Amino acid sequence: MNSKPNIVLIMTDQQRADFFASEGFPVDTMPRVEALGRSGMRFRRAYTPMPTCTPARTSLMTGRFPKATRVKQNWSPQENVTYAVDLPQVLRAAGYTVNLAGKNHSYLAPEDFDFYGGPYSHTDGPTNGAMPLAKEFDKWLFDLDHHVSAEPTPFPLATQLCSRIVDDAIRCVDDNREKPFFLWLSLPEPHNPYQAPEPYFSMFPPEQMPGRYGSRETAITRGGQWRWLADLFEEKRPGYDAEWRRYRAVYAGMIRMLDDQIARFLDHLDAKGLADDTVLIFVSDHGDYAGDYGLQRKGAGLPECLIRVPMLFSGPGIVAQENGTDFVSLVDIFPTICEMIGSPIPAGVQGRSLWPMLTGAEYPKREFDSIYSELGIGDLPYEPGERPELHFPYEGRKLDELNAATQSGNLKMVRKGDFKLTFDVMGRAELFDLSRDPGELHDLYGDPSHAATKAEMLEALLAWAIRTEDSLPRAKYIPKVARHGWYWLGDNAGAGQ
Repeated sequence: MNSKPNIVLIMTDQQRADFFASEGFPVDTMPRVEALGRSGMRFRRAYTPMPTCTPARTSLMTGRFPKATRVKQNWSPQENVTYAVDLPQVLRAAGYTVNLAGKNHSYLAPEDFDFYGGPYSHTDGPTNGAMPLAKEFDKWLFDLDHHVSAEPTPFPLATQLCSRIVDDAIRCVDDNREKPFFLWLSLPEPHNPYQAPEPYFSMFPPEQMPGRYGSRETAITRGGQWRWLADLFEEKRPGYDAEWRRYRAVYAGMIRMLDDQIARFLDHLDAKGLADDTVLIFVSDHGDYAGDYGLQRKGAGLPECLIRVPMLFSGPGIVAQENGTDFVSLVDIFPTICEMIGSPIPAGVQGRSLWPMLTGAEYPKREFDSIYSELGIGDLPYEPGERPELHFPYEGRKLDELNAATQSGNLKMVRKGDFKLTFDVMGRAELFDLSRDPGELHDLYGDPSHAATKAEMLEALLAWAIRTEDSLPRAKYIPKVARHGWYWLGDNAGAGQ
């Protein structure tokens, strides 16, 4: 393998991990990405550090969990972010050009990129004067107001944001021929607003959609922020949950639209003779309820539909293998790229390099036997019935599921083996056996027969809470840094990089 392969990080937005045929989903939403996964290593137990756009993206670019980056919400990341050296800086020092085509939604600024194809949001993007209908489409998207469209999008595929972004990505690749390039190909879909043109709108009929986990009553019974969010949706959009099968069908159609655009980009790499020397990484920043628990989008809790994400690596040097055992995270991508290109892992990085695993080398299984995620801005959680000041009015239909109420407090999660434990700032905990209860509907925390598992999971969560304490800023003392970012190395634990 060339020591400096090109690197393309393909990121979708709000795409849950189980809407794939290989995951048992009844329709084939991403045939080209599925094929890409078979050519490399696909992780079935990949997790976001926080199911919120800006915190997740910031963690990916810094290799640090949100409590260390101090970016815990979508607002003001530039003023809050804390790190020593980030991924773009490492890449540029290694001789790469650093490029973005698509949605940023992180602390990074346009000047941090050599090529900046943006800014794109979920409802608009640059048109470059080439598409007269693009502005009309963007207005139509904005007016849809993050709803589920009841009809096919009345604009051609070329106006879709993902299509325009892939146009930018192709132009970027064609302009980057002197140095190895890193391209962040960041697609805003299948995030709301939920819409697609034909054939995607009708490709997967609502009646083909599988059943969901729970219902609106589940969220109400669960209480806390779950009920607060369900009540807000019903107050602003009475009867919203009746469309959940259409919501799922449009969401699945958007994913297939993304797959076709990713295929267009991959075909261009191949036509330019770049495919054999390019490492491809496919991920999403977080998931989507897609109707589970009678909810839409994201916002409350840390259920699997929000925190488990697709993740795969493919390209030179990477062995073909489906990995359904090891728990990995978006924070692991940065140190993995560091080792891939021969750069030291910077100070303060909390992720673990996957590069030995990806190339077939030995690695400690214990290091990857659990993973951690978090949610919340701190202080006390708001309870159902409370009406805190929001950044949008309570009157009218407009709403943002990420707000002062749903993001209040602190919630932590650990996954290990078949089990999952959550614990919040008020001491409220839940324990689920996902092998028997994938929808997380039966809380086992108070079940005496699971006392030993409960103790083991609490111990694992405590270990992660301690491990993710920030090691920055560095001062006089010289820390003992874990090689590869791995803590569990047997007799070599803690050996320098």
